[in-house]
Amino acid sequence: MKYGLQLFGLGPQHYAKVAAVAEEYGFESVWMPEHLVLPETLPDTYLYTEGGRPPISSATPLYDPWVVLAAVAQATERIRLATDVFILPLRHPVATARSVVTLDRVSRGRVTLGVGVGWLEDEFEVMGEPFGDRGRRTDEIIPLLRRLWSDEVIEHRGEHYGFGPIRFEPKPRQQPSIPIEVGGSSPAALRRAGRLGDGWIEIGAADVDRLKVMIEDVQRARAEAGREGEPFEITAGLGRDVDGVRRCRELGVTRILAGPPVEDARVAADDVGDWIRRFADDVIAVA
Repeated sequence: MKYGLQLFGLGPQHYAKVAAVAEEYGFESVWMPEHLVLPETLPDTYLYTEGGRPPISSATPLYDPWVVLAAVAQATERIRLATDVFILPLRHPVATARSVVTLDRVSRGRVTLGVGVGWLEDEFEVMGEPFGDRGRRTDEIIPLLRRLWSDEVIEHRGEHYGFGPIRFEPKPRQQPSIPIEVGGSSPAALRRAGRLGDGWIEIGAADVDRLKVMIEDVQRARAEAGREGEPFEITAGLGRDVDGVRRCRELGVTRILAGPPVEDARVAADDVGDWIRRFADDVIAVA
C-alpha cells in the first residue's frame, strides 16, 4: 500500500519541511488542494458533507499548488507531488499543460495531476468560465493534455477548444505521459475516471461499503472502455487505521490519503510532523 499526505492548513513556508519528514517516514506522495478564489459567502453546495457546508471558509488562505509543490520538490528526492484536486475546466488546457510539465521537469518526473470538475459555481463566474459544461470540457481536456505532452505537432479542433498546429516543448520526463487521476463521487466522475483517468481519487465515501460500490462503478467503466489491462491507481481516504487500510486493500485500493485533523483551516507544522511519525509507527509499519 502507498500512503499520501494531505497538505492543508499550513503556511506555504512550512510545506517543504513537512514533505521532507513525510518522505523520511515512508509516505509515497504529498497532495495539495486547490481553489483559485472564494466568494465572500460560501454556498451550501459542497457535495461531500452533510448539509453541503464546505470544510473551508471564505477567509481560508489559498496558494498556487504548482509554486508550493516546486518548493517541495527542491526539499525532497523521491516523494511524488500531486493535486487533490486541481480544477481542470477553470483554465485553458495549454496553460495547465505548461504548469504541470514545468513541475515534472523541476522534480525530475515526480508529478501526478489529480483533477476534478469543481463544485463552486461562483469561482467559475469570477474566471468567466461556464459552469454547466465543465464536465464535457474536462472530458476534452484530459486527452488533449496527453497529446500536448507527447505529440511533436498538435492541432486540435474540439467542441470547446481549438488551436494549432503548434509545437509544445519540452515533453515531460515521465513517459508515455504524466499520470492524470480523476477525483469525484458522482456517476459522471466515476465514469470519467474509468474511461480517461490513470487513477481514481475517492472523495465523499461515507464508509467502506459505499467505497466498494464506487470502485465497482469505476472498474465497470474501465472495462467498457477496454482499459482493464492498463496501470490504474485507486486512492481512498478511509484507511486511517490498520483495520481500515486492510479493508481498503481488499477492495483494490492502492493508495491511502491521510492527514492530521485540521481546525479552522489551520494546523501547526510541529503537530503535522508529530502526526506523521505516529501514523508511520501505528499504521504504515503495521498494515
